[in-house]
Amino acid sequence: MADTKHAITLHATCVCVQDRGILILGASGSGKSSLALQLMALGARLVSDDRTILTPADAAVIATAPAPIAGLIEARGVGLIKVDAASSAKVALVVDLDQAETERLPQDHRHEVCGRDFPCLHHAPSPHFAAAILHYVAGGIGLRT
Repeated sequence: MADTKHAITLHATCVCVQDRGILILGASGSGKSSLALQLMALGARLVSDDRTILTPADAAVIATAPAPIAGLIEARGVGLIKVDAASSAKVALVVDLDQAETERLPQDHRHEVCGRDFPCLHHAPSPHFAAAILHYVAGGIGLRT
């Protein structure tokens, strides 16, 4: 059952693959929307861009978009793009673009959202980052809890 009185809104973007949400965190201009667009080009669906409502629900956290921005994503240099967005997703993974991954085979990172603990990937600036995230969520080692 969703606990709407404990919902928070974060400066974050969220996309989903199947029913698994990928919550992308980072400072303004860090590339949240760009990463989301890359993930969407590979088959993910937008949940919310720039601001995401996170609602605890039993052991899960549900991500949704604030109504005024639902179905919209910003592409720098292009403008706002209307897309067929998912209405919600259960957060499964956090990607923190403010943290740089320096290890070739990194240790397990975790990030707390609404009192729940999630696997977290740090930014790995490489051409395969978006594809690696999708494969990680589809069956990666970090999601087996």
